[in-house]
Amino acid sequence: MRSRTGLPALAVAMGVCLTACSAGAAEYQDDYARHEPLHVVGYPSTGSLDVVQSVVWRLADGDAEALAALAVEDGSPDATARNWVRAFGAAAQGEVTADFYDEGSLRQVVVLYFAKNGRSKEIEARIGADGSWGITMDEPDPDEAAATPGWAPDEPGGSGSRSGASHSPAAPQR
Repeated sequence: MRSRTGLPALAVAMGVCLTACSAGAAEYQDDYARHEPLHVVGYPSTGSLDVVQSVVWRLADGDAEALAALAVEDGSPDATARNWVRAFGAAAQGEVTADFYDEGSLRQVVVLYFAKNGRSKEIEARIGADGSWGITMDEPDPDEAAATPGWAPDEPGGSGSRSGASHSPAAPQR
């Protein structure tokens, strides 16, 4: 015999989930409406695309605190986020192309190309200990944080980024 008290509890739980999900959807829609669309090259996973889009939006907003919150490892996320905002924040308000390298099930190297100033930035999206996607952020030195990746082509897609091929000597497969 089934208990009838389980059905109301399930309905409440579903309502809470739908409310939380719709709040996240509303926040995403607001962010999407306020920012330039991200151009994508390569083969991102859903998780790597989502977190990279968040990085670009937080850069464009100049929100170092929210950017640091995307960090997945110990390191220097607060200093790194401030450095990234200083170096790339204004350019992130314009056209940005994200070139995704390697296979993206656990980690993915991404090069951001900022059309506004012609600069580029290598970042690494990865799954953290809690199972959610985030960014490796350990560049407390402003020069290191603003450095152009020496291995990346001058324009997105120039090296044929594709799934299953490692192109970044600075970021070996783990």
